[in-house]
Amino acid sequence: MRLQAFLARSGAAPSRRKAEILISAGRVLVNGDTANLGESVALTDDILLDGEPVSLPETHAYLALNKPAGYLTTLKDDRNRRTVADLMPENVPGLVPIGRLDVGTTGLLLLTNDGPLAHHIAHPSSEIEKEYELILKTPEADLEERLAALAQGPQLEDGKMLPPRLQNLRQTPKRLTLNLTIHEGRNRIIRRACAAIGLVLLSLKRVRVGPVSLGSLPEGRYRKLTEQEINIFEKSMGRRTNG
Repeated sequence: MRLQAFLARSGAAPSRRKAEILISAGRVLVNGDTANLGESVALTDDILLDGEPVSLPETHAYLALNKPAGYLTTLKDDRNRRTVADLMPENVPGLVPIGRLDVGTTGLLLLTNDGPLAHHIAHPSSEIEKEYELILKTPEADLEERLAALAQGPQLEDGKMLPPRLQNLRQTPKRLTLNLTIHEGRNRIIRRACAAIGLVLLSLKRVRVGPVSLGSLPEGRYRKLTEQEINIFEKSMGRRTNG
């Protein structure tokens, strides 16, 4: 495991980037020697930060948060803006968000201190489905053509979007609501896809990640994942489970 990942998962640093700063500053020792950026460490290594021992959490936490608008998907912000850490328990070392939601995007955000499982859920090759509820301004013309273009996957500046699944369309004279399911994780991909085909996105909410649904979880609150939900994720990564 890379040292910066170890520090982030242990809770000694809020992110890998912050961990790299600590290492570069010479504040981290590995087996008595000043650590080097990018070096690998094992669980048996003696790792110190500012003279204090650092270790990975002994127990794992798996949480689902209903993120409100206006919160950054990070655990610490240098400009003291609101982050999802403000909504999380303080006694869970190494807790990190799995993926990102834009500051204006609401809904389901998973957090854990289980690094391998977080990587599995977030990595595109795992093809974990993410389902969103979109509220759009009803276009004055060409609605069917625009929806067909969205379903086909628009061409974006960083490549074509993989065709999403569209469901549950509800329309009023002013608003169009639909559910969209993808397994890509490119930055702001849904917002960019809507803009590319001339659809005005009014709000975006994530309602499901794999087996975990937002359900009736109140905004700003979190819950523990069920054993069944955790087992489904672990089976998909080939990890043995108790179930």
